Amino acid sequence: MTVAQRLVRLARSSPRQKWCAVCARLGQTDWYWKIHSPGNDRTTYIIGLFGSGRWYINELMWNNIGERARYIRDKIRIHSGPTSMIYSNHATIKYISCLQALPAVTSRILEAVESRFADLIFIYRHPLDSLLTNWVWWRTYIRTNVMIPGISEVYKGADELYAALEQNFSEFKAFAEGNADSFAALRGQRFLSFQEFVEETELYLQRATLTLRLEDFMADPLREFSKIVAAMSVDLDLSHLHVDPPNTKPYRYLAVKEKVPRFRDFINGLDAETKRRIETIGYNLGS
Repeated sequence: MTVAQRLVRLARSSPRQKWCAVCARLGQTDWYWKIHSPGNDRTTYIIGLFGSGRWYINELMWNNIGERARYIRDKIRIHSGPTSMIYSNHATIKYISCLQALPAVTSRILEAVESRFADLIFIYRHPLDSLLTNWVWWRTYIRTNVMIPGISEVYKGADELYAALEQNFSEFKAFAEGNADSFAALRGQRFLSFQEFVEETELYLQRATLTLRLEDFMADPLREFSKIVAAMSVDLDLSHLHVDPPNTKPYRYLAVKEKVPRFRDFINGLDAETKRRIETIGYNLGS
């Protein structure tokens, strides 16, 4: 994201978001809690793999969680006991992945959850929708060094996305396979393959305190947000809240599947174990 884009995003953000952004930029987050109590609730970790809706949950928390919102940080830190802090980030359980916290970090979060002084809230969506979002995000970032919030920032219409996928399908397939050459320009770790992404999702669903599907927020955002409030034991009056749904399309992959035959072939050619895992986490591959 360019400096100008960051400034525009900051200008449009809420006062709480501006405060958090300034603290993060100045590196004063740790300093602040040396003279202010970090509280003694259960520490909350909001985790999502790339392209799963984590930032939407962050926005909900900032705008609706009340006084607890001042404890939100877009980072991960491990504590030896309960705090009121709310940490949000990408992280993996099994595989090392570019721009996601290491499994060793996640392991410590899971230990805190098992010790009952922390909660882990995991947000996820249909993995094929995440795959499309991640491919667009990474190819944009690698080429332009710009971090986009979603597909619509690059392709203004569905036909543009279909055409880009058809014309660059070999690149897409290499990305989905976790081919290291797709990330050679970054000179670091590669991103998860699609099979690894699905497996990571299944692992989180087995270990998280609360799991949330982004598609369910599209149907009834207040109901889903109330699950977060209950899991965190926050004393909050929900009767007057208006919670906006995510600004994204559910099950976009179905339309792409119909318009891009090679994408349909890719889905049909997935290995049996990945197909099983997709069904286990509550989705199907469409007819």
